[in-house]
Amino acid sequence: MIHLSRKTAAWASVAALAAGGCTAGIVIATQGGGSGGHRASAASKPHPVKPVPLRLVSVSPGDGDHAVDGARSITVTYNQPPPASAPLPVLSPAIAGTWQRTGDAAIFIPRTGYPASTHVTVTVSGLGGIRTSIGSGTQQSTFKTGAYSTLRLQQILAELGYLPMTWTPGAGAAVPAGSAAAQLAAAYAPPPGTFTWHQGYPSALHSFWDQGKANTLDRGAITGFEADHVLPTDGVAGPTVWKALLAAAAKNQRNTHGYSYAIARQHVPQRLTIWHDGHVVFSSPANLGISVDPTPVGTFPVYEKLPFQVMQGTNPDGSHYADPVSWVSYFSGGSAVHYISRGSYGFPQSLGCVELPYAAAKEAYPYLPYGTLVTVT
Repeated sequence: MIHLSRKTAAWASVAALAAGGCTAGIVIATQGGGSGGHRASAASKPHPVKPVPLRLVSVSPGDGDHAVDGARSITVTYNQPPPASAPLPVLSPAIAGTWQRTGDAAIFIPRTGYPASTHVTVTVSGLGGIRTSIGSGTQQSTFKTGAYSTLRLQQILAELGYLPMTWTPGAGAAVPAGSAAAQLAAAYAPPPGTFTWHQGYPSALHSFWDQGKANTLDRGAITGFEADHVLPTDGVAGPTVWKALLAAAAKNQRNTHGYSYAIARQHVPQRLTIWHDGHVVFSSPANLGISVDPTPVGTFPVYEKLPFQVMQGTNPDGSHYADPVSWVSYFSGGSAVHYISRGSYGFPQSLGCVELPYAAAKEAYPYLPYGTLVTVT
């Protein structure tokens, strides 16, 4: 029989257990056999990591922004990449376009864009840890688009033939051809270019022009465009006119009646002269207003045309009249170029109108299309 020392016996026991493949914790006695031995601890369990709530960092354009380019993209930025389950932001009013998730952001690419002076609300939901008046986990941001450029209005009117000038884009300028989206973008940020006057018109016409600012020449051109597109002929480029104008620019729907300008001279012998496409095409004696009811002095666009009507009103003595007149082109209130039977022409005889002989009035009528500027000197 072989006797082992205590130390040798203890290590023999350990070896035996190891040989048996035991994976349980093992108590190893120290030489002194006390309780100071070490227990091999089991692998500690990891603490669960709490997910970071999805939060809104920014919206661009920002809340309260105004004069925003309505053709630009809209970016919603979060504190982390939004999960696929997170709802996409919602735009009001809704427009055609596509949302794209890119890193920590959702970006809206409009197909065309928002028109001028539109209030846009961006609603972002699926956020964590917030409560607002519009709902749990939801925030809103609002901006307003700006006005369209007067310069771009003038460029389009020149391109379509409603002004007595051409517009040529600058070298390398991006010209918005048939794309509705490109036309809208240019309405907010017009491309550079140059206006060139057509020759042959009197110099007085140049005095009505102011590039980049609203002016009399614009008003006449807008009136002509309105008439061609069956819109009220008030000479104001409101939302309806701009919508039609951008569509016409995309389709290159040009003015087909040319450009006219007329001057009615009050000095005797009184006369009406018309320029069309840079040439004098008409000149005739005319009757302007008498001293108690003069023809208004200034420059006005033709806003209404009638081949025939019975013109009614009140004479200076208080009596009433109802006169049959022909080839009528109204340019200021009740003042019009028209035919009425008179014994002579070239002297003050009318009640504020520009009167012509019948043959002359018939000849002048097609040369005074809607929007023609009539200057009474």
